[in-house]
Amino acid sequence: MLLGLVLSSCASPDSETGRSFSYAILEPTHLTPGRETSIQGLYVLDALFDTLTRTDPKGRVANDEAESITSPDRRTWTIRIKPGLSFHNGEPVTAASYVDAWNTAAYGPNGWVNGFYFAHIDGFEAMNPPDPDGGGPKSAPPPSADRLAGLKVLDRRTFQVRLTAPFSQFPTTLAFVGFAPLPRAALANIRQFDRAPIGNGPFRIEGQWENNRQIKLRRYPGYRGIRPARSDGLTFKIYATWETGFTDLRAGRVDVMRSIPAPLIPQARRVSGGRIRSIPSSTMEYLEFPLYDKRFQNQDLRKAISMAIDRQGIVNGVYDGAYRPTGTILAPIIPGFRPNACGETCTYQPDKARELLRRAGGWQGPLQLSVAGNDSTDRQWMIDVANQLRQNLGITDVRVRAIPQASYLGLLGDRKMSGPYRATWIMDYPSAENYLTFRCTPDNRQGYNGAACRDLLAQGNRAPSPNKAVPYYQRAEDILLADLPVLPLWNQQDTIAYSKRLSNVNTDPYVAPHVRLDEVTVK
Repeated sequence: MLLGLVLSSCASPDSETGRSFSYAILEPTHLTPGRETSIQGLYVLDALFDTLTRTDPKGRVANDEAESITSPDRRTWTIRIKPGLSFHNGEPVTAASYVDAWNTAAYGPNGWVNGFYFAHIDGFEAMNPPDPDGGGPKSAPPPSADRLAGLKVLDRRTFQVRLTAPFSQFPTTLAFVGFAPLPRAALANIRQFDRAPIGNGPFRIEGQWENNRQIKLRRYPGYRGIRPARSDGLTFKIYATWETGFTDLRAGRVDVMRSIPAPLIPQARRVSGGRIRSIPSSTMEYLEFPLYDKRFQNQDLRKAISMAIDRQGIVNGVYDGAYRPTGTILAPIIPGFRPNACGETCTYQPDKARELLRRAGGWQGPLQLSVAGNDSTDRQWMIDVANQLRQNLGITDVRVRAIPQASYLGLLGDRKMSGPYRATWIMDYPSAENYLTFRCTPDNRQGYNGAACRDLLAQGNRAPSPNKAVPYYQRAEDILLADLPVLPLWNQQDTIAYSKRLSNVNTDPYVAPHVRLDEVTVK
């Protein structure tokens, strides 16, 4: 048994050999930057693509592909790209590579999930006209433009961005891979590109994405960016569950794993030989309400559910105390974080919860909770939440529905959830605005009227510096916590383990894989 638990350095038929290594993930959704929000795909995209700016291990943003980013008024920005950069097919990275990628992502009919990140740019509304009756029988009019009016190519290496209003955080947002450039081949056949993306980062794809098996990358020899790969290659091995991935990690069939299931962390610490790191995470876990369902529009009902959940008890029981219960929308590593900004509403108080439910008129019929079905740990904590709602609120028929990951995000986007559901947010860039805008935007997936929140976010965005924006963002968070369209639950603490084959496994909470993949070396 002990031999089977050691994080082995011995090669097996399935393991990486030579100077390449492997990283455990679950199945991504897409491999096109503007189309991917799942953390699994973001792991891969971090290796394949560079962006205009990049965040360092202390959360500071510096230029990556940008030679300079300047603005006289925080509204009109001029971006100049470094010379000599290329995509993996040899095509030069130019100003048009960025402008064309952003226009494609922002164009509403394309339906790219990261399109809303371009809403700050002038002309976005013409490409995404609002629905006149907010999801009612009327349809939104067709777009009157297919390009953002605020984007202009000035020369081969320079383009201009005109925003709808001053936004001091703009250079920070550009670190998110959704702002990555695309080669011409992507725009010619996006379906084929999604299977075999042509990036501009330190690694290039070898072959194509093999669904439910692997995504194999090799070092790009023509790379001229700031993070050249120190290994020969990297294979993302795709698992159906994290438990299966952990079994392969122990057996030496995969080299790096980030998302070790919390119940297995004590075992991982015992057998890792010190090759394990726990670091603060940007990942926040929430319970969201489908406010488009009238049954959940009563604020007292939502507060009752929040107060009926013993966050610390679930963290202790499911995560062996490894996570941190929270009463805030923001992660602790984000500027502006305040412990328990939610106050008593996010504090376990079953007696008050029952009184609030009574005030709300009680609950009739079944209450369904939904969770993506590919993670047994997530299913377990949702079952625990269901048990606590039965016990503390007296709702006898509480059901947990596990939905396949491939269908889960689609149901959220189409507003087809029939009850509260599990949601997470992983930082795209280190700003409170990143956590809040998504929840307050007019077409948010919950049907929440975030007008007051949006007004404060706009004031923060216009602030003369990121630091001066923080008080406005905190007030916007206060509105979210008062209206409670979402319940904060806990902040994840990420645990990464790796094999004896590797060195320079440098962890970093500000990149999606939580490991600087370009710096990893193979012994």
